Amino acid sequence: MTQSAARATIADVARRAGVSKATVSRFLNHRETLLSSEIAQRVEVAISELGYTPSPMAQALKRGRSRLIGLVLADITNPYSVAVLRGAEMACRAAGYLVMLFNLGNEIERESAGIRALSSYRVEGYILNTMGHDPGAVMETARQGKPVVLVDRLHAGLDVDFVSLDNRQAIDLCATHLIEAGYGELLLATEPLGTVSSRIERVQEFQAFLATGAAGRTRGQYFESAAGDDAALDAALRSLSTRARKGGRLPAVISSNAVVTLRVVAAMARLGWRLGEDIGLVGIDETEWAPYVGPGISTVSQPTGELGRWAAQCLIERLDGGAAAPRRILLPGTLNVRGSSRPAAAGKHS
Repeated sequence: MTQSAARATIADVARRAGVSKATVSRFLNHRETLLSSEIAQRVEVAISELGYTPSPMAQALKRGRSRLIGLVLADITNPYSVAVLRGAEMACRAAGYLVMLFNLGNEIERESAGIRALSSYRVEGYILNTMGHDPGAVMETARQGKPVVLVDRLHAGLDVDFVSLDNRQAIDLCATHLIEAGYGELLLATEPLGTVSSRIERVQEFQAFLATGAAGRTRGQYFESAAGDDAALDAALRSLSTRARKGGRLPAVISSNAVVTLRVVAAMARLGWRLGEDIGLVGIDETEWAPYVGPGISTVSQPTGELGRWAAQCLIERLDGGAAAPRRILLPGTLNVRGSSRPAAAGKHS
């Protein structure tokens, strides 16, 4: 009975053809000239009958290359992460590499474990979008000579290629649009900063924007929104509204990513407020649902696919022997204006 392709091994082929495994290996590596035509034909027939397919991993390891790239993501449930993964995977596949994914699930303690797990599969390099809490494993990887590219989040002391949204440009897009739309009291809502460089940078850019003369018509603060702490977010939004009312200004929120945007929308529902009227909202990260919530949520979309593609391209260039100085590639966001940042009735906030 013919064995299935999934179960057939090189040993099965050797037995069926009545030859050694070394002979089969020579045939598979296109060294038929070392074999008689009769033996080569027997091996070919055995392979066909068994439906044997050589393991790409095994062949790559014999050549000293795994053709594997490790990709570590902070949170695969975040639409940003999925889009970056897609862009990186397409670029890697086009160059003949496979991507192995490790999802941290925003769990700090898994950071080193994820990198070690991928290392055990002999990945040739890493694309990292991690929490940044434990640089030890990353530093060890770099010391071993395997190239690393960071996406969105920097690691202190690690001088490698870095690909990210231009956070200064993104914050400027959000804040300038809200000011021009008539909003004067702003709140930047972010996930807890911790050591995550992108969150810290967006807060810093927001504060720098407020300190410029161009922002003289507005005031602002930032708030760290922790998962599950709805009461604190509700209180921050009420405080924003109160400050705006006292100053005769319209209040608006800039949410630092799609996760926070969804939290703000849920808080608006709890408070009974209307997007664009009682409070404005612009969120960094475009999502599939943004156009359909209320009057539509204004967003700054990240070029996520391009971020993944650039990260993969940088890594592949390093694997091919590229020795240029580490690069810092910042890509611009795009403003998508919808009803959440178009005040329909000035002064109706509560």
